[in-house]
Amino acid sequence: MRIYVPGDAAARALGADEVAHAVQAEAARRGVTVTLIRNGTRGMVWLEPLVEVETAAGRTAFGPVRAADVPALFDAGFGDHALALGPVEDIPFFARQTRLTFARCGLTDPLSLEDYRAHGGLEGLQAALPMAPGEIVQTVTESGLRGRGGAGFPTGLKWKTVSEAEGPRKYIICNADEGDSGTFADRMLMEGDPFALIEGMVIAGLAVGATRGYVYLRSEYPDAIRVMHTAVDIARRAGILGAHVLGTGPAFDMEIRVGAGAYVCGEETSLLNSLEGKRGVVRAKPPLPAHQGFLGRPTVVNNVISLASVPVILARGAQHYAGFGLGRSRGTIPVQIAGNVKHGGLFEAGFGMTLGALVDDIAGGTATGRPVKAVQVGGPLGAYFPREKFDTPFGYEEFDGAGGLIGHAGIVVFDDQADMLKQARFAMEFCAIESCGKCTPCRIGAVRGVETVDRIAAGDTAAIGLLTELCDTMRDGSLCALGGFTPYPVMSALTHFPEDFTAPRREAAE
Repeated sequence: MRIYVPGDAAARALGADEVAHAVQAEAARRGVTVTLIRNGTRGMVWLEPLVEVETAAGRTAFGPVRAADVPALFDAGFGDHALALGPVEDIPFFARQTRLTFARCGLTDPLSLEDYRAHGGLEGLQAALPMAPGEIVQTVTESGLRGRGGAGFPTGLKWKTVSEAEGPRKYIICNADEGDSGTFADRMLMEGDPFALIEGMVIAGLAVGATRGYVYLRSEYPDAIRVMHTAVDIARRAGILGAHVLGTGPAFDMEIRVGAGAYVCGEETSLLNSLEGKRGVVRAKPPLPAHQGFLGRPTVVNNVISLASVPVILARGAQHYAGFGLGRSRGTIPVQIAGNVKHGGLFEAGFGMTLGALVDDIAGGTATGRPVKAVQVGGPLGAYFPREKFDTPFGYEEFDGAGGLIGHAGIVVFDDQADMLKQARFAMEFCAIESCGKCTPCRIGAVRGVETVDRIAAGDTAAIGLLTELCDTMRDGSLCALGGFTPYPVMSALTHFPEDFTAPRREAAE
C-alpha cells in the first residue's frame, strides 16, 4: 500500500507530521506493509492534511485527516469513510485547473529524481541541449512568458539582453524571497517540485551563456531551504549540474543562499547587494542587472515560477504555452487564494479568469459567510478591489487598467467587517518598517503616512487631501516599488471605501 502524506510546510503546520507518524504506527501495529511518501501539497489547503492512497483506479483522497482519524481509515480499508473525497483529480477545485508549472506538485516524491523523470522531468532540458542559445531565447520569447514575480517583464527579452551583453562571466539568479502577504507559490513549488526550478535555471544558463546560478531564498522558509539543498546535491550527483550538463552540455552549477529577512530584498538590486554580502538597499538604475548585476557581471534575475515554467515551454513548445491566456498575458498564472475565504489554496489556470469567478466560485466566498467587501490583489502593495471591479480578468494590462497590479498573484479576501482605514494604515506602517532607507519619499513618506492616517482616524478629515498628496509624492519619487506602490492599497481603500475614512468619532488606529 502506497500512502501519500504531504511534507509541505502548510500541511505540516496543520498536523501532517502527526498524521504520517500515526500511519506508520498503525501499519506496524496491524502488520501491514505501507510505503509512506511525503509528497508536496496539491494546493487545496483547506483539506490539509490531505492523505492520498494509491489504488488500481488511481489516487484516492481523504481529508482533512487528523492523527486520531488514522485507525478508522485502516478499519475502512481506506475506502468508505466520512473523510473520503474520491479521486484527487476529480475534486472540483483541482479539476478546474490547468496545471503546467505545478503539474507534478503533490503528485510526485519531491526528492525522487526517478519520479521526476517518470512525470516529464528533464524533457525540457534534453530538448534545449542541442539547440543554439539564440533558439532557446527565441522559444521563451515566443511563449509570451513574463515575470511571475510581479513586474510582468517579458522573460525572453531579459534573457536576450543578457545573452548579448559582454562579460567574462554571467549569472542566473532565482529570486525566491517571497515576502508578499498571501503568497506561497514559490514555497509550494520549491518544497513540492524542486527539480523543476533547477532544470529551469540550467536551461536559462544554456540560453545566455551563464555557468553559475544562485537561489536567493528567504530565511522564513526552513522546509524549502532543506529541500532545495538536498535537491541540488541530488542533481549534482546525477550530472544535471556540474562540469558537463547531462554529460554533454557546457558547465552549470548552482547553490542556495539564504536571506536575512528583509522584504526589500525581493527587489532585484537589493537582492544582488545582499547576495554580494552588502547591505540590502536598492541600487539606482541604470545600469540594469542584465548589464551589470551580480559582482558587476551580466545577470538574469527571475522569479521561481518564471524559471520553473521554462522546462514545460521547452518540452511542449512555445505555441502550446502561448495557447493559454489572453492579450499579452500568455500561459498560466498560479493564483494564491488567502484571507477570509472558504477554499484557500493555489489555483493554476490560464490568464483571463475574472476576479469575481475566483473569489465567488473557485474560493467559495468568505469563511465567515458574510459578504465580500474587498479583495487585495498583489500582496501588501496591491490595490483593494471592491465588488464593482470583480469583472476584471486576470491579465497584466487588464489589472493595470483597473488601477491595480497582479504582482505575485496573491489575493487576500476581506468580508464586510473589514476597516479599510486600518488597512490603509497597515500599508504605510509596513512600508515604514521595511524601507531600506535609500530614498526620502519612501523612508520619510511612509512615516508621515502613518501619522496622517492616524489624524484622519481621530476625526481630522481635512488631512485626507494631505494623504492624497503624500501618495502622489511617494508614487512618483520613490526609487523602487516598495515606496512607489504603497499608494496603491492606500488610495484604493480611500477611493472605493471613503465612508471608512469619514465616519464620525473614529478611534485612533493602534
